[in-house]
Amino acid sequence: MKTRQNRNRWMAGVALIGIGLLLLVAQLVGGELLGRAFLLLLGGIFVLWGLLSRQIGLLIPGGILSGLGLGVLLITGPFHSLEEAEQGGVFLLAFALGWGLISLLSLLLPGRACWWPLIPGGILALIGGGLLWGEAGRQVLEWVGQLWPVALIAGGLYLILWRRR
Repeated sequence: MKTRQNRNRWMAGVALIGIGLLLLVAQLVGGELLGRAFLLLLGGIFVLWGLLSRQIGLLIPGGILSGLGLGVLLITGPFHSLEEAEQGGVFLLAFALGWGLISLLSLLLPGRACWWPLIPGGILALIGGGLLWGEAGRQVLEWVGQLWPVALIAGGLYLILWRRR
């Protein structure tokens, strides 16, 4: 047990040193790119920490931060000239990739496959794809936005009325 505690303390120390180094370099260099990439780098630290310590709980903030960071990099970099709705679509697709990364990396930890992040990731990907699809996609998103309470009502009725056979 002490070995595991020592290893976890060591990993936490390395993570703090890594974050501190990133922040110090950002201050010294004053690099705009490093500032925009901070979330992605921070996510990478959590992912690496989670994989090395074999703790799935660290993959969750790692995937989320990585997706957010990739989204920021994309909309402030190669996709900065897109219209606002399309930038939102690109950002949401990148964020969805971060959620998918959690499930993918969980497969590397024996017996710890984690599928639930595919639900928020899939929803984000559908919304992002709808925003990128243009006016038709935005119209579909508007309809879904108005009709989704009906799906909740139908799901509730199904749960109440469903009988085991």
